[in-house]
Amino acid sequence: MTASTDNDIIAVQARIRGRVQGVGFRDWTVRRARALGLRGWVRNRVDGSVEALFVGPRPIVDHMLADCRRGPSLARVDAVDAEPAIAPALDGFAHKPTV
Repeated sequence: MTASTDNDIIAVQARIRGRVQGVGFRDWTVRRARALGLRGWVRNRVDGSVEALFVGPRPIVDHMLADCRRGPSLARVDAVDAEPAIAPALDGFAHKPTV
């Protein structure tokens, strides 16, 4: 077994709950993730939450998750639940349709 390094690419699927729809959370997430150089996607869920997949180096993904706990100025984030995911072949970071 090899030790992980900060350069290891990881994938994390996150569910963000609170007042996160109708406040620009998805657009903010796309801008922030692109600025950090992450790959993945973000979408609204019909239950009122936002779901995102972040793919990139561990410290950058951790930084993005910390940013999601604050969110944009109009959001109120109650919880961010994150779990490891399988990293699909993706280019860039984009919106996905609501599910």
